[in-house]
Parts: sequence; structure tokens; C-alpha cells
Amino acid sequence: MLTLVLLPGLDGTGDLFDPLVEAFHGQVKVQVVRYPRDVALGYEELQDFVRKLLPVNEPYVLLGESFSGPIAIALAAESPPSLKGLVLCCTFARNPRPSLSGASALLPLVPFRSMPSVALSQMLLGRFSSPTLRRAVAGAVGQVSSEVLRARVRAVLAVDVSAALARVRMPCIYLRAMQDRLVPKSAAAHIKVLLPSVEVVQIEAPHCLLQARPKDASVVVSKFMREVGSAL
Repeated sequence: MLTLVLLPGLDGTGDLFDPLVEAFHGQVKVQVVRYPRDVALGYEELQDFVRKLLPVNEPYVLLGESFSGPIAIALAAESPPSLKGLVLCCTFARNPRPSLSGASALLPLVPFRSMPSVALSQMLLGRFSSPTLRRAVAGAVGQVSSEVLRARVRAVLAVDVSAALARVRMPCIYLRAMQDRLVPKSAAAHIKVLLPSVEVVQIEAPHCLLQARPKDASVVVSKFMREVGSAL
């Protein structure tokens, strides 16, 4: 049986995967990776952190959500023998907003933990916002230190794993949120150019696709895992 290993978004807590895990109704074996909340680690350090947690003697599929996409891509490029498939969700191989590349110097001024919930909701949830989702997002972000959040945003602005993506040789799907206000369509297009075999699945959803449309996401991911599993 394949295990689905989930790598979280910018908050890194893994708590926001709860709706997706529930949508699987126990039909998928899930491992949620949770990043340190008070230690500022860059992409390479987080890759090392995740690598040590990956299954060794059982087949698995790796899902990288948003911030974690580059980590999932870099690890998939290493072709671990037990890794059978890659799922990328609302993510990127390089800085998805190149116009903001020079904004690193301004990050100390951004009040990440005290950012108004309305602003977070607009960016991450848009018209799919609900009291439950707003509380979940605010609760996850509130658990992580501002230093860590700044370090992760700084890492996004500098990341480029395009070369690694071109080396990926396993089945891959990309879940693209059609109402994503953070990661533009061009991010998925860039991934498609470098990995032509990737299947891009579009879902009417905000950036927090797995949280706002967990049932739709679970159907797509479950189907992908069945197809990957049938080839074992």
C-alpha cells in the first residue's frame, strides 16, 4: 500500500492538512511532515530534514504544497527507490513572483504573526473563505515565529530548482487553483515546460486548495495513487 507523504505550506505546521486527511476517509495511508516552528531553516536544510523522515522500505507518493514544492521537486530529482510519484499543489520551481525578488530587505517590516485575518483570508482563501477556514489559517500561522516565516519567504524569493525538476523521471501531477492569488498560472506553465509529462489538473479553488476543496483534491490524488500503485 502506498503512503502519501504530505509536505506543508509556509506555516509548516501540517495542521492545515486536516481537511484533506479527513476527506480520504481512511482509504489512504498518510504521513504528515511538520517543520520546526522556531528554527529558521532554508530550503536545503529542510530538504535534509525531510529526507530523514521519508519511508525507506515502503513505496510512497510525495506531495509538496505551496512553499514545499521546491523541496518535493529536489527530493524527487534524487530518485529515491521507494518514491513512486510526485504531487505538486499550488506551487513553483522558482520564485513565482520575480517582480518581488528585491523585497527581501523589507521582510523585517512585515508583521507576519499580527497580520490581520482579513488580509490573510483575501490572499489565501478569497471567496472561498469561511469562519472555520479563517480560524485554521490564523491558528497555523500563529504557531510559527516571525523569524521563521521571514526566512521561508526569503527562501521563496531566491529559490530555483528548475534544473532538478528537469531530472524528475516519475509520474507527476500538478493541482492548480484557478483562483490562486499568490501563485500565478505561469508557475504551472514553467513546470510543464521542464516536465512535459506532468498532468496539470485545474480546480476552482483559492491558494489554499487542499483546505477549501479537500474532497475534489482527495479524488484527484486518490486516482493518481491508484494509477501509480497499479504499476508496481
